[in-house]
Amino acid sequence: MAAVGATPVDARKVLNEAYENNADVQGSSTACILSFDKERGSLHALNVGDSGFLLFRESMCLYISPTQQRRFNCPYQLGNHVRGDRPEAAEEFEVEDMMPGDIIVLGTDGLLDNMFVSEIEEVLVAFNKVSGGRDCDCQELASTIAAVALFNSEDEDNVTPFQMAAEKAGVEHVGGKIDDITVVVATVVASST
Repeated sequence: MAAVGATPVDARKVLNEAYENNADVQGSSTACILSFDKERGSLHALNVGDSGFLLFRESMCLYISPTQQRRFNCPYQLGNHVRGDRPEAAEEFEVEDMMPGDIIVLGTDGLLDNMFVSEIEEVLVAFNKVSGGRDCDCQELASTIAAVALFNSEDEDNVTPFQMAAEKAGVEHVGGKIDDITVVVATVVASST
């Protein structure tokens, strides 16, 4: 995320440079790059694959970035091999009318496959009650969300977004999906200038 007050970062340029600078690296990766434009009060996003972000205001989800998948559990992924996607595959999004206090939650599929939006909203409500209206501790909130996602991923009795998507695709799967779980939380703050 670009720092508040800084010139917005060109997400497309960041992705292209990262891809070019890692041409010799084996493997593949999804990507979700966000940049906040202070002047316009908007969030510019670039996404490849099934990582993504959600925007919350007063603990309610206002926006969910769409994921890119070829079919069930087969996301677009940047890679320098024959089947790898190139930066041009990234979709761009702009979310306007951002306000101070808005919370942005970025996550890998380990989060998004194991927590429903309503569960993240519940964490935000509980977090707000405990904090008593103080400024958001983004690191603590990210850790809490990741812990719930991890719990859900290991729970064979819990219905998860991954289980629902598997069912829709005609694939049998029960419970969570054990996977990498990365969560980053950012909050929009009022400009001091």
